[in-house]
This record gives sequence, structure tokens and C-alpha cells, in this order.
Amino acid sequence: MQLSQELEQLLEPVRGFLHCETPQAWIDEAIKPENETILLRDHANCELKAAQTAMWLIRKYGIDKDSGSLLLEWAKPYEDFVYKRQREGVFHAKKNGLSAPLTPKAGFEHSQDLIDKMVRLIKEEFHHFEQVIEIMEKRDMPYSPLHAGRYARGMMSAVRTHEPATLIDKLIVGAYIEARSCERFAKIAPYLDAELQKFYISLLRSEARHYQDYLTLAAAIAGGDIQDRITLIGEKEAMLIQTPDDMFRFHSGSPLQVA
Repeated sequence: MQLSQELEQLLEPVRGFLHCETPQAWIDEAIKPENETILLRDHANCELKAAQTAMWLIRKYGIDKDSGSLLLEWAKPYEDFVYKRQREGVFHAKKNGLSAPLTPKAGFEHSQDLIDKMVRLIKEEFHHFEQVIEIMEKRDMPYSPLHAGRYARGMMSAVRTHEPATLIDKLIVGAYIEARSCERFAKIAPYLDAELQKFYISLLRSEARHYQDYLTLAAAIAGGDIQDRITLIGEKEAMLIQTPDDMFRFHSGSPLQVA
């Protein structure tokens, strides 16, 4: 299977943004039948984590306390599913979403832009989480959380610890995570069965937009050139992707070769 010319054009800036391609060794590991359950479980975890991270950014920087409670209420069915194992009908009984508009926090000029971009991202990430769980259910794959790999922790080690640098760096980290997700969906889709192939290709547009939204916010908040930070964090990301990794995850590095 080859991607359409439209999708190849969509992926061109994503690939240009990343400092390396996914190693073939990771692709070979990801498409092994025995790793399908791990791949889908960790994919679900990544979608939830992406939504939680965006919610944290909005709650810390963009909204008042009451609005923060609305976000927590929105996340509750998903977090109960994962952490409390409340599984029956959690996504099928009603439409999940925000129950009221969010109120921007006074004194931060980028509040509304942060809210607008992150709320859209959260909606899409929660929907993708639901889609992964539905695919797993159809395949009689039990869902359970996985221990996180080194990737997110390694990325966060590059974040500065004073504001607004912390926010800017976290947005750049978010951009790299979304861009890598997009690149990997495209890399493995041709090797997968028709259902997963169609699903992963359907995710490319949103993932590509997510990384751009993160970068746009980071540049606006910085109010100046952030290329040095983009480069430094990109180099860190590439190191994590290219170096040997003893744990297979959706964002793991090159599989450790056992002698």
C-alpha cells in the first residue's frame, strides 16, 4: 500500500520537523503479531495521556478554578475506565464532552487561543482513545494499562524550570510527540491489516495539525525566535528514538538487540 499524494504532502513538513526517521528495527518489532496487543494498549494510553497533558496546560495557564472542575468532569469517564477499571458501557451510554464553556484566566493574553486549540485536541484524543478501545474489544483483546517507557520522561528532562520558559518548552515537547505519532502511524500503516491500516491513516491529519498547533502557541507565547529550543528538544527526541531501548512502546527507541 502506498499513501496518496495528498497524504505524502501532509507528511512532508512533519518529516522535515523531526530530526530522524523511525528506525526500521522499530517498525519490524511493531508489526510482529505478538506485539499487536501491546501496540494497541500503548496507543490507547498515548491518546489518554495527550488529552490529560492538554487539560493540564489549560488548567494551569488558561482558565479559572471553576472551569478546571469542568475539565476534570470531562476526563472522569476515561480515567475511571483506565484507573478504576470501570469498563461497562462507559463510552456508549452518552456523549462525553464539556458540560459548559470555559472561562479564560485574566492576565494571560493567550488564554483563549490556548483553550481553543487544546480543547479541540482533547476532543480528538478522547475520540481516538474510544476508537482504539473499540478495535480492541472487537478483537477480544483485554485492555490494561502498561508501564510507561522512557520517551516522555526523557523529553521532559529537556524542559526548563522557570516561566514562561517551562510553558514554551512543554508546548515544543508536545509538538514533537504529536509529530512522531503522525510519522509512526504512516510508517506502520502499510504493514497492518485493513482495519488498522484505515484507522491509522485516518489519524494523520489530526496529528499533523496538533504538532502545528503546539508550535504556533509556543511561538506566540515566546514572542520571539524559539528555533534554538526547537532544535535542542528535537535533538533530544531523535536521541531517544535512535538509541537502543529495552522496552517496546509506541514511542520507544530502537529495539535492544539480544545476542
